Amino acid sequence: MTTQPTNTPRFQTQNHRQALPPGAPRYLWILVGILAAIEAVLALSDAGIILPAGLRWSALALGAFWQPIWSGQIAPIYPGQTFVMFLSHAFLHGGLAHLALNSVVLLALGKLATARIGMIRTLAVLGLAAAGGGLVFALLSSGNAPMIGASGAVFGLLGLWQAWDYQMRRRLGLPLNPVLMTCLALVAANVAFFVMLGGGLAWEAHLGGWIAGWIAGHGFARGNRP
Repeated sequence: MTTQPTNTPRFQTQNHRQALPPGAPRYLWILVGILAAIEAVLALSDAGIILPAGLRWSALALGAFWQPIWSGQIAPIYPGQTFVMFLSHAFLHGGLAHLALNSVVLLALGKLATARIGMIRTLAVLGLAAAGGGLVFALLSSGNAPMIGASGAVFGLLGLWQAWDYQMRRRLGLPLNPVLMTCLALVAANVAFFVMLGGGLAWEAHLGGWIAGWIAGHGFARGNRP
């Protein structure tokens, strides 16, 4: 995803406005580091550099979101997998490009969210968006392929940001068309990537994550006015 906010929000202090500090918060770098470490181990296993070879398939079997497990077509491998996979799928990626794209947006939008609502609520949005992505994928997808990636969580941050933009425009009496146009741009991007990847894009997870972020932005993650 390449959609990023064009105007840097500012957060209100006691009697003045303070610019955002440079760089993403440390906890976001730690989170991205964990994602990168997992992908690095799986990539080294794919290349036969470390043992056991074929580790990626084991990781997919244990951590990916499997619609057949959710629907009861196959039994879970371990107790609780039916529910664990709602979050564990977000820690697995399909390669370096997939990881890099999610990480860049996670750091950029995560920084903005943290400045406004803090670390705890930002992490809550990410977790709920990942789970929401899994839920909508479970409800709308009929395929048997595993679903992986932090894209649902990332789309949660996009939904959160758009909820804030919508609220600000309503409050100031500004046109709402930019919010609609951004939503349409996200839809168009998903369609384009779906075609480019030959149907290998889990757009259902993106939709579920976005919805979770939008709802959070109108609720517990509403935050202070920018």
